[in-house]
Amino acid sequence: MSTTVPGTPAWLRETNDRTALSLLLQHGSLTRNGIGQLSGLSKPTASQIVSRLEAAGLIQVVGEVSGGRGPNAVTYGVRPDRVLGVAVDINESVIRSTVVDAQGAEHPVVETRLQGDDDRSAVADLRKAIEAASLASATSASTVRLVCVGVQGSVNPRTDELSFIDTLPGWPRTGVRRQLEAFLARTVHIENDVNLAAIAERSEGAGAGASSFALLWMDDGLGLAVDLDGTVHRGGAGGAGEIGYLPVPRVAADIDPDATDLQDLIGGPAIIGIARRHGVEGTDARSIARALADHPNRSAVFAEMAPRIALGVVPVLAILDPEVVVIGGPIGIAGGDELATLVRAEIERNQPWRPRIRGSAVSGDPVLRGARHTLVQQVRQRLFAELGTLS
Repeated sequence: MSTTVPGTPAWLRETNDRTALSLLLQHGSLTRNGIGQLSGLSKPTASQIVSRLEAAGLIQVVGEVSGGRGPNAVTYGVRPDRVLGVAVDINESVIRSTVVDAQGAEHPVVETRLQGDDDRSAVADLRKAIEAASLASATSASTVRLVCVGVQGSVNPRTDELSFIDTLPGWPRTGVRRQLEAFLARTVHIENDVNLAAIAERSEGAGAGASSFALLWMDDGLGLAVDLDGTVHRGGAGGAGEIGYLPVPRVAADIDPDATDLQDLIGGPAIIGIARRHGVEGTDARSIARALADHPNRSAVFAEMAPRIALGVVPVLAILDPEVVVIGGPIGIAGGDELATLVRAEIERNQPWRPRIRGSAVSGDPVLRGARHTLVQQVRQRLFAELGTLS
């Protein structure tokens, strides 16, 4: 941490260094003159900053631009390998991971299959994720300082406890982050997977620009994430959004007399049953979603799902009244705005609300995308922290 005092030469140097680094992260690459012009600093000062940052290994030469009549001007960019993170989406049988750098560049996403529970552990799982992602991006695992992992459960940030989790064999339920950081020697951020997906929806999906939105996640399990003006609501113990445990209303008996909670009504087994009645085969929500992509009966499947989903959305409208409700997860992504329109019509037919409902608009794995957005900011903060160590 920097100990410089405002107004001193050391403070001015660090402030100028921070300004230059911010400009390079924003623009990608700049010449010395470009840094000077954008920052308002003199050419000699900009030149000193570049020399200082280059000597510290924070930036490097990345190219040249024509200097007109004179020689070409050298361009500089932030060294992408100085500090790296790895984003992880993990469930019972698969780890998906990718490297994240300060520039937010896209790196390959690696899928690692997990077999057997005997040798599973949180440390082993994340080591596999880090090594696989680093290998795929041709970077060194030794430069990975941060990890952000999405889990199918709740995380209590105050007590470092996991709850509502039954898909991570070998993972401890208490002290998990503390143990991971101790054994991996890296900063680890553990987050509910649906909350990470909501971060992606806010940054690049259906929640962009909304004052508030709720993301209903439809996978084998159900989840709900609530974004209030750009902040995900996690609850006092990290358990906000475990909507699958919500008892169904009396009217649900007309749809499914055996359903006692929302998980029974629109969770994985219910989705599989609906799909099979229409000739769509699959063993879980994700395989059903893939099969629905081009199936001739997809509209019939969504039409049968819509009244059930509407019963799950109504409590969200009654309590939160968000500007937008996003239907995500494998099923929500497969259904897109077609399913969203059917759900909205079902609500408007029977309820007083007139909600905006949209399908997820995040491309790729939303959980991994949310972890990436989280890590880009954390990696940049780590880079800025290093400025305080420069002489």
